[in-house]
Order: sequence, then structure tokens, then C-alpha cells
Amino acid sequence: MTYASARGPRRQHSIQAYANIGLETEVLSASPEHLITLLFNGAQAAILKARLHMESNNLEGRGMAISKAIDIVDSGLKASVDRESGGELATNLVATYELIIRNLLLANLNADLEKLALAERLLIDIGSAWRAAVDPRIEAEASQTA
Repeated sequence: MTYASARGPRRQHSIQAYANIGLETEVLSASPEHLITLLFNGAQAAILKARLHMESNNLEGRGMAISKAIDIVDSGLKASVDRESGGELATNLVATYELIIRNLLLANLNADLEKLALAERLLIDIGSAWRAAVDPRIEAEASQTA
């Protein structure tokens, strides 16, 4: 039995399906701590796509990518903060997520690469701190590849 080589949109669809299966497998087997890491990764990837779309003046792509990043930050990261037992740290973290969302909205509204970069830097900083403090799996993998 042979398979025709996928080309064009069909190839892209095949690649995306494979990536989705890999992500779904990772999500289903992840600890709660690693799920947060995956949210950080997803938001950062969406911001990267938004930057590429912004640089190529693709308004629709930019809007979709920024909307995805906002959704991940708002419905994923911010919603997962335990405000009851987190105290001042949780309050500050939620405020930082709201600042990230605001910068993403302004970046989209004004095609502002600086606002997009600020949101990205904040996410990278928080994500790095999270990985170092809470998700030892990522830290162990990083030290093995170094």
C-alpha cells in the first residue's frame, strides 16, 4: 500500500493534525503544574504569530493571534490563580495578567509592536519564574540539554 505525498494545504493540514495529537497527548498526561507551563508556551506562541502578522500587515491574522493570546492569559492563566489562598502575591499576579491583556488589546488596536513586546516580556518573565519554581520537569529537561 502506498500513500500519495501530501502537498500544499493538504500537507499543512496533516502537519497541524500531527501537532494537535502531540499537544493533546502532552496535555492529557501533564501534571497541573505542567499544564500552566503549557499555557505560558501557548500564549507566547500566539504572540509570536501576532508579531509576524503585524510585521506583514495581516490584520486578520494579527487579530486572531492576539485574541488567542488574550484568551489563554484570561481564561487560562488568570483564571487559575487561587485568589483566596494566594494573598498579595495572587492579587499582584492577577494585576500583571490584566496588564498583559491590556497591552495585547492596545497592540492590536494600534498595530503597536512595542505594546506587543511588553506583553511578551511580562509573560516570558512570569513563565520563567513559574518553570523554575514550580515545574521541575521543565527545569530537569533544560539541564539535560545544556
